[in-house]
Amino acid sequence: MIDRATFEQLVDEALDSLPGEIVAWLDNVAIVIGEWPSPQQLAQVGLGPGDMLFGLYVGVPKTRRGFTYGESVPDKIVIFRQPIQRLYRTPDQIRAQVRRTVLHEIGHHFGLDEAALRSAGV
Repeated sequence: MIDRATFEQLVDEALDSLPGEIVAWLDNVAIVIGEWPSPQQLAQVGLGPGDMLFGLYVGVPKTRRGFTYGESVPDKIVIFRQPIQRLYRTPDQIRAQVRRTVLHEIGHHFGLDEAALRSAGV
């Protein structure tokens, strides 16, 4: 089991591994750590109790932002620590899944849907 501080470092490591151009395109989005998704968060993506959710993008994708977007609260990417640790056991497996999850949720921030992300391998 990885403690919260170490998990946060893994998220930071995943962000640091991104090309500068990608980081520059991140706009008005906070990346936070959550322990478990709530029932409402699971329902938001069509999952039920007991289903695994590793990350969640909450906001308006860049491709759908209009001129009034500046009045919106920041978008949020939540990386859920406990589901990742429940399914992945070794530090290397956890590190790899954290990176995949961060990339996946950033993809949603850029307007990619599940099918596009799957075809891209994230």
